[in-house]
Amino acid sequence: MKRVLVLGCSGSIGTNTINIIENMKDDFVVCGIQTHSNKEQLELLKSKYNCPALLTSEDNSEKAFQKLIDESNPDIVVNGIAGAAGLLPSKIILENKIDLALANKETIVMAGPLIKSLAKKNNVKLLPVDSEHSAIFNLVNQVGKENLSKIVITASGGPFRDFSSEQLKNVTVEQALNHPTWKMGKKITIDSSTLANKGLEVIEASYLFDVSSKEIDVVVHPQSLIHSLVRTKDGMLYAQISDPDMKHPIFNALTWPENKQTYLSDFNLFDHPMTFFKPRYDDFPLLKYAFECVDKGNGYTIAFNAANEIAVHAFLDRKISYLKIAEITEKTLQQNWLNNPSTFEEVFEIDKKARTYALELV
Repeated sequence: MKRVLVLGCSGSIGTNTINIIENMKDDFVVCGIQTHSNKEQLELLKSKYNCPALLTSEDNSEKAFQKLIDESNPDIVVNGIAGAAGLLPSKIILENKIDLALANKETIVMAGPLIKSLAKKNNVKLLPVDSEHSAIFNLVNQVGKENLSKIVITASGGPFRDFSSEQLKNVTVEQALNHPTWKMGKKITIDSSTLANKGLEVIEASYLFDVSSKEIDVVVHPQSLIHSLVRTKDGMLYAQISDPDMKHPIFNALTWPENKQTYLSDFNLFDHPMTFFKPRYDDFPLLKYAFECVDKGNGYTIAFNAANEIAVHAFLDRKISYLKIAEITEKTLQQNWLNNPSTFEEVFEIDKKARTYALELV
């Protein structure tokens, strides 16, 4: 039986993880939990599972995360923390030689090479939980990395896929939070609407699978049934298809490398039309900036994430308009981010500098 520590227990990833554990009690047990601010939910789960807990709005220090790991003694940790706050716990988990099921894409966007090196050094598994990267991970393992020609990441297109350039000028917070396919937290929902989330996934894919920007394509697929594809050198496309339910990639990460029987419903091929469109890079420029950051490397991917995060929260607080999210990110990226971080401390320094600049723009 695997002992599972759930970080971000009150969010979408956390609640789905706990649902899986509840339905597979012979395979998994909740051994520890964390949430940022939902104290009521934390206390409820702590009592139910009789396990250690951490409320990071009160203490988000390295010492607090280490204490949680020591007390919970997990076999695997699911990191469902939102934003850059997820990087520090990812680092601590890998330093403790524990397998990491990673839904926090900022961990890789900010410190991909350092995180991968740490996982390799300590001989632990780094298992992607993003539905797109989980799909790519499985497909690459099926076809072989040596046969890979292209990674194709799918995007729902968000709620504004059919909006004109003029309509995008007047987007409200309420409209942006109304995602047509997925139920997620506020920040990632806004990112999905601007395609910044897809940009973060492009950066994440480049680091996780050691591919250049030219080896990555993005296709808009509104139904979110195909979670990503890979093209092999012979031109063939291979896809992973399932309902848009985060339980599938979480289940896969928890059971890897086994292919366990699941309690989840099989995908029904009938009555599921699938359509595909090219991204509108001019109207959703954050995706274009992400590709540019992959090419530039160094601190640019860190700055992209930091500036976007600041801008999104400013939009949610109604301090800036919708289109200003991309403008603030672009202006931040115009600064010099050529410093290539060789330590986690340098990563956090670049992140802080980019946030400070973006806040000034706000």
